[in-house]
Amino acid sequence: MRLIDLSVPIATGMPVYPGDPRVTVAPALSATDDGVNVLHLDMGSQSGTHVDAPFHIDDTLPTLDQLPLERFWGPAVVVDARGAGPRTPLGPSLFEGRPRAGTIVLVATGWSRHWGTDAYPAHPYLTPEAAELLVAAGIRTVGIDALSVDTTPADDFPAHRILCGAHAVIAENLTGLDPLLDAQSAGEPIEVSLLPLRLPAADGAPVRAVARVG
Repeated sequence: MRLIDLSVPIATGMPVYPGDPRVTVAPALSATDDGVNVLHLDMGSQSGTHVDAPFHIDDTLPTLDQLPLERFWGPAVVVDARGAGPRTPLGPSLFEGRPRAGTIVLVATGWSRHWGTDAYPAHPYLTPEAAELLVAAGIRTVGIDALSVDTTPADDFPAHRILCGAHAVIAENLTGLDPLLDAQSAGEPIEVSLLPLRLPAADGAPVRAVARVG
């Protein structure tokens, strides 16, 4: 059994979705002057590797703390979309026959290699038809190694609305999915943890996403 980190580091000036709060990490206390080291974190709920609760796109949908923990931890299936180019729509054919109800579906676009560059916002994205297929298959947790499951920027967030409308969780800005594809090809089981910070009434939260392989 081995653990694989699927999270980007939290750092000052890191990429954020257009219009979201910028991230700042700075010393608040020091062991030299105050007896302890403490960091001051200034960031939005959608910073870095994070999960979206349905409330993210609709005030009437469940907040983060209203979702069962099973949404954030379980067996995973990784879908290989690494051949997709910039702003390529990922349609339902990519997912047909793959997802099983109760599994976490991770979409590996390979776009995490562009993290911190101007190319990162031009990522592939899910079509509404793909989101509808996943919901119909009983999937309630979907992750992607890109800034969003929709285009960036997006006008109406159609994939978000379909997934969140089914009370699904969306994980974004994942990284390091290549080893999971290798493990899946070798027949190894994959379990993923996307447990968020416990923020009452929240739209989402940063996570330390981790996969357990084997």
